Amino acid sequence: MKILLVDDQAIIRRGLISILSSDDKSEIIGEASNTQEALELLQKETPDLAIIDFQIGDECGLTLINEARRFGCTSKFAILTFAKDYELFQRAMAMDVVGYISLNSHPEELIYAIQIIKKGRKYYDPDLIDKLIQTQKESSIDDSRLALLTTKEKEVMQKLGMGYSNKQIAHSLYISENTVKKHVSQVLSKLELGDRTQVALFANE
Repeated sequence: MKILLVDDQAIIRRGLISILSSDDKSEIIGEASNTQEALELLQKETPDLAIIDFQIGDECGLTLINEARRFGCTSKFAILTFAKDYELFQRAMAMDVVGYISLNSHPEELIYAIQIIKKGRKYYDPDLIDKLIQTQKESSIDDSRLALLTTKEKEVMQKLGMGYSNKQIAHSLYISENTVKKHVSQVLSKLELGDRTQVALFANE
């Protein structure tokens, strides 16, 4: 897997390179300290994965991801952050990032995250997920609401719990993306949930 590192702090980039060099299936093809450098390398090197600090100097890593995709970049993106903030995580989820990794993670956790992403799955910091699950439990939903869902809506909910995008759900259930969007909307409405993240957590719980 070809990896691009984007962080404004050289010491963090050096640490990441040191950790990832122990994974013989990963290759660091470049590093960037700002958005402009990152965009140039994304276009030139076309990495499989770009690992981006949530805060790159005065710039937001999510803005970089939006800009890259606007130019047709097909690389996958993972976010590095110290924060365990639900709203930040929610924004990243909405952008379909494949990884949300804590800068407090142990080296072996980072390697594990990369291995998960290589397999086509998503990796989210377990401490953050535990916090969100606890929040979800505190505002638990009456299971009777599940009875309001149709069979297809339950299938869509299960796929959301597995981290599937609308496109992946459509492909796996043999329906159109537009139909998936309608089902997701119905699931949110019937379960009285605010977003896909809450549905995913509820499905897993």
